[in-house]
Amino acid sequence: MQRTWTKLDWVMVAVTLALLGIGLVMVHSASSVISAQKFHDAYFYAKRQLLWAGLGLCFMFLLSNHDYHQLRRFAPHIAIASFVFLAVVLIPGIGQIRGGSRAWLGIGTFGIQPSEFAKLGLIIFLAHHLADARDRMQSLWRGFLPPLLLAFTAVGLIMLEPDLGQSVVIMGTTVILLFAAGARVAHLAGLVGVGLIGFAGLVAAAPYRVNRILAFLDPWQDPLGNGYQVIQSLYALGSGGLVGLGLGNSHQKFLYLPEPQTDFVFAILGEELGFIGCAAVLALFAVLVWRGFRTAMFAPDDFGALLAAGITGMIAVQVLINVGVVTGSIPATGITLPFISFGGSSLTLMLTGVGILLNISRQTAYRVA
Repeated sequence: MQRTWTKLDWVMVAVTLALLGIGLVMVHSASSVISAQKFHDAYFYAKRQLLWAGLGLCFMFLLSNHDYHQLRRFAPHIAIASFVFLAVVLIPGIGQIRGGSRAWLGIGTFGIQPSEFAKLGLIIFLAHHLADARDRMQSLWRGFLPPLLLAFTAVGLIMLEPDLGQSVVIMGTTVILLFAAGARVAHLAGLVGVGLIGFAGLVAAAPYRVNRILAFLDPWQDPLGNGYQVIQSLYALGSGGLVGLGLGNSHQKFLYLPEPQTDFVFAILGEELGFIGCAAVLALFAVLVWRGFRTAMFAPDDFGALLAAGITGMIAVQVLINVGVVTGSIPATGITLPFISFGGSSLTLMLTGVGILLNISRQTAYRVA
């Protein structure tokens, strides 16, 4: 057993590093024009992303060598800390408003997004709770609803920022965890129905969300307003064709596509690297998700299985939402593309999650080829 402990899932490591490398290159390429205009430094965003990448890799390495079972001891404390920070960020004068949401803590242009880390904190606690509740998961009141109420509480705090994208990721990840823990399909179907009704209510409660839905249905009704970003994104993807215009040769990054280094970096990737580049990135994500769920299937205990399923599910849901928005397949909502988009909190969180996955896989290496 001691020899197998040293084994590492090198496929997961290689895929993660490949995505990280692509992300660093694309952040610089997508942001060079806006960086030069705003900060007189074409490498402004790239240097910050590199800094966060270094920090995230440190966390990934440390957690890959730290027994994931130790996280269970601190799961309640991690959950409490997550909720505290979600509440603190809402306090005027403490939380910073960026992009219309009071979702940041920090000084000046340096900041962290508590909702990003709350996603991982919630996954750790739910994995801890559900590992002890498997025999109750067939019960609506004793097994299904308690973890769901905790997720709803987190979503409620995040919606006060407001941040619909993070809320959808949390609920999607929660559904995956409940399914993995053995919840009844009927209960999950009911949850999906309630979720759709709740989503419709949230959209109806905010005029800008209604406008996003209308822009999704027909962005050309308001091409210079609500439909502008999606139209420019589709222009970028369409211009890329099969092989792209070449790395660094995007036209949309010349202030046509707003903030191209963040939520819409996949559009710039498609413009510069074409369909082949997009397909390659999606293939890398598919391999990462496969290795993550494979780790969950062969984990030595329920906590490890649920933890791996939750982290992998979070990555998968976030990729689906981001790519769906960029391609105009779903209504626009702000969410980063894991490892690729600019964003220190998101990048650090994802690399930390991979570190935990690697540690779980190290303890299961002796059971699988």
